[in-house]
Amino acid sequence: MNFLNKIIFFYYREYKLNMSGIQDILTNIIFFFISIFIFIFSIGPDKETISLIGVGILWTLLLLSSTLSLRKFYQDDFENGNLLIIHLNGFSFGFISILKTFSHFLFVQVPFLLSIPIACVLLNIANDKVFYLFASFSIGSLILSCLGSISSSMNLMNQRNFLLGSVIVMIFSVPVIIFSVGIINMEESFNSLINILFEKSDTT
Repeated sequence: MNFLNKIIFFYYREYKLNMSGIQDILTNIIFFFISIFIFIFSIGPDKETISLIGVGILWTLLLLSSTLSLRKFYQDDFENGNLLIIHLNGFSFGFISILKTFSHFLFVQVPFLLSIPIACVLLNIANDKVFYLFASFSIGSLILSCLGSISSSMNLMNQRNFLLGSVIVMIFSVPVIIFSVGIINMEESFNSLINILFEKSDTT
């Protein structure tokens, strides 16, 4: 029970930290929607073209927007010593990374998940594809958070090239985007592709 209380306190602390820095979350969301408008203006008024490539645009922007938060995944807690305090409180570093991954999913990816219906309207994505987009992003975003955890932990001692972590995430995210877009565009193979995403999530 004491261990469970520590986990609850950990997420309460994460909640307070994210709410105190809610401007970062809002900045990510604003970047996401501004990028959508830029794509719409650059493509033109042809709704069929926008609808055809809308899913690919949406997944690309979701990836780019989520990588903006990687810099603060571990860095702040590492610099102020909170990671060591949490570790001394009874959590292994491996378990801390699991907790931080779910924290990133809750406070960074879920706001994007809630923004998907509005984005689908802007990009003229058919209503029957919204469910598949929700399903693919629910799984794929967790995979992106796992990849972000790996790249951010590798980047803790890097004081020069902070873009390295984002590059790593983007490279390893290519299969996630391929299968996620495939789920939406090929409904008949939904079960097989969703199983592949689940297997990638287990592997990560």
